[in-house]
Amino acid sequence: ERFYEAILPNKVGHATTGRATWGRRLEFVLASVGYAVGLGNVWRFPYLCYRSGGGAFLVPYFLMLFLCGIPLLFMEFAIGQYTRLGPVHALAQVCPLLKGVGIATVVISFVLCTYYNVLMSWALYYFFNSFQEKLPWQSCNNTWNSYGFCVMEQYDKNGLLKVYLAFPILSCPSSLSHRLLEITNGIEEAGGLRWELFGLLILTWAIVYLCIFKGVKSTGKVVYFTATFPYFILFALLINNVQLPGAKNGILYFIKPNWNKLLEVQVWVNAAAQIFNSIGIGFGSMISMASYNKFNNNILRDTLIVSLVNSATSILAGFVIFSAIGYMAHIHNLPVDNIATDGPGLVFVVYPEVFSTMPLPQVWAPLFFFMLLCLGLDSQFAMVEVAVTSIMDGFGPKLLRILKRQELIVLCVCVMGFLLGIPHITKGGIYVFQLMDHYTAVVSLMLTIMVQRMLGKAPNVYFRSCWMVFSPMLVLCILISCIVQYTPARYGKSYTYPVWAEVVGWGISLVSIVWIPLGALHEICRNKGSLLQVSLHSLNQTQVTDTYTHILVLTVILGLTL
Repeated sequence: ERFYEAILPNKVGHATTGRATWGRRLEFVLASVGYAVGLGNVWRFPYLCYRSGGGAFLVPYFLMLFLCGIPLLFMEFAIGQYTRLGPVHALAQVCPLLKGVGIATVVISFVLCTYYNVLMSWALYYFFNSFQEKLPWQSCNNTWNSYGFCVMEQYDKNGLLKVYLAFPILSCPSSLSHRLLEITNGIEEAGGLRWELFGLLILTWAIVYLCIFKGVKSTGKVVYFTATFPYFILFALLINNVQLPGAKNGILYFIKPNWNKLLEVQVWVNAAAQIFNSIGIGFGSMISMASYNKFNNNILRDTLIVSLVNSATSILAGFVIFSAIGYMAHIHNLPVDNIATDGPGLVFVVYPEVFSTMPLPQVWAPLFFFMLLCLGLDSQFAMVEVAVTSIMDGFGPKLLRILKRQELIVLCVCVMGFLLGIPHITKGGIYVFQLMDHYTAVVSLMLTIMVQRMLGKAPNVYFRSCWMVFSPMLVLCILISCIVQYTPARYGKSYTYPVWAEVVGWGISLVSIVWIPLGALHEICRNKGSLLQVSLHSLNQTQVTDTYTHILVLTVILGLTL
């Protein structure tokens, strides 16, 4: 507690004067929850849970949450709050040899936000079209529709063919592929811009700018709505969906445990990967947002709130999604397996079809797509803020002398993100989008911070054991699994990318990863001595005296040199 009485003048501590802070602690919590609870909670987790053993998947999921997710989120919050810097300079102060990691996280976040806004433009497209008297995807009599048929054979109890059915299903894929995207035959065919999406992309970036141009002062007010509104819609949809015929069967598919799945290594890898991707560990966003906290804020409490709310939302979304999928299976007399899917196809293909058969579709559809917009905005706020915070930490005074106002710096970042997003809204842009999504790596490194000084006590054995043993081992297992099970990028079930596109994809990955060895190399060249001497010098600069922290940082350094 005595540490709170003064600001430490050492190299790791950072003065609080001149740096904005969240207006209230609730604003930070809502912003963090909004960032963690994104589109993946709606379209990724439910399907992953269903495919990985249903209710049994919750065992490895929550185990990974407590062994990996909570400890690493706590670490990122502590790094940002202690240093009061963005990820680039915060990680450089923790361990100078790893300063490239901070740059890598900023690059990853900015690359993500360039195409994440494309998803939001799709949501806006469906949102605006939902106000028509008859929803466009409600009918097959559109000029852009193509017809697909489901062939279904039914047999009697003796196994003899009784009836052979062929009927049209799901006009929505045509809505997404032909009307919205006007998709071409491959990435080689750009096909020109989709001008509707071009305008919507401008609109989404304008919304993002207006929400964050004042920094945490404006973002903190916006998240009161954007972080809470989705829950009203999710609960309303759940109440409505569970009353639909077939909803019970869909929910049973979601939660019915298959305990044999726990014997599959991939299920455990999926659980850990979902925790990383959902909470957003390794993107620098949590470090950046925590840097605007008051120095003695209780980050342990905030860590538990964000982590548990994120997981609870994923489960809630699972009930909402699979109750609707069960209803669709009932309507088309198909197995749930034939309807269940993940990714954009779930929210932009299956769910529009659900609304077209529900009462009052002009009410439910706009609310649902506006909810998707809110989920995307919260994540986008954090990813753009990472870039802005890092720029201001490194070049703020110089840029302010030129541009005069921080709002113009935010505008420049948003304009750059918009320009880089244009290739995704061409008629062949979906292939670019899928390539970017496949190869954009998540860099999550186990770093150390000085929690003892902020909390007034040392981290307990739970955090020590997770940081030193469980989290690094789990990350290593995920890495090995990704390498062993690597598959090239694909779009749909049939389109395979050409070799040159694969090369471009790996280049996208290297754009962020390359900064890690470059940062270490720069530190080695800047300091005299051997690699071990430079490593020890980096440790000394952090002014860390705990043995477990020395071991952890050395482990990361040695891992980077392999």
